[in-house]
Amino acid sequence: MVDLTGDERLDYLLAEDLRIVQSPSVFAFSLDAVLLSKFAYMPIQKGKVLDLCSGNAVIPLLLSTRSKADITGVEIQERLFQMAEKSIAYNNLQNQIKMIHGDLKDMPGVLGHGKFDVITCNPPYFKTPKKDEQNQNEHLAIARHEILCTLEDVICATSKLARMGAKIAFVHRPGRLLEITELMKKYKIEPKRIQLVYPKQGKEANTLLIEGIKGGQPDLKILPPLFVYDQNNEYTDEVKEILYGKH
Repeated sequence: MVDLTGDERLDYLLAEDLRIVQSPSVFAFSLDAVLLSKFAYMPIQKGKVLDLCSGNAVIPLLLSTRSKADITGVEIQERLFQMAEKSIAYNNLQNQIKMIHGDLKDMPGVLGHGKFDVITCNPPYFKTPKKDEQNQNEHLAIARHEILCTLEDVICATSKLARMGAKIAFVHRPGRLLEITELMKKYKIEPKRIQLVYPKQGKEANTLLIEGIKGGQPDLKILPPLFVYDQNNEYTDEVKEILYGKH
């Protein structure tokens, strides 16, 4: 059993045999999080994995299906942190996934420098809007806009937390690709893999997946594009497999 609060609900986590606590007024995961969890490198047996901006722990939960490594999630919003804790407990993953309620900018001091083998992050995508343009829902505004952390805050903290040779993966918007790569290089994370995600053929890319290596050598690979919908506005076979498994 799980103690749901307000409009929280217990959803199936797609292809995986997991359940997740969500709330339409606070947070519900998007396709971006699922794509990042499949795109990121994961050690199969052991290692230390960190997910920043964890929300309701969707990425740690999905990563747990790919690896036996220890996974730590960090979320600054207390309500989302509580939802994450409920989901982890419901799925009996307390021995593999640990959540921290805190600010990612503080994590190098809390967790130590150079401690993690893999880091993932689905950060806020948009620069802070003017007050009158900001989402009136505080939870959604913080998740989507750089109110509590900037892109540079994210990449700076990530670099400090990663050991040399660690793999670091982000999902973001293509419009900020140059800014992301410049900041990664500034903080000694060498971009190694990029994949662009398109709503469908003939449309502009709307999602960017990028992975780098702390202290890596320059050698960037551009992966084949991923299309979400086919011409019938149904998920493509590739996305169906990501979302629902091979069957």
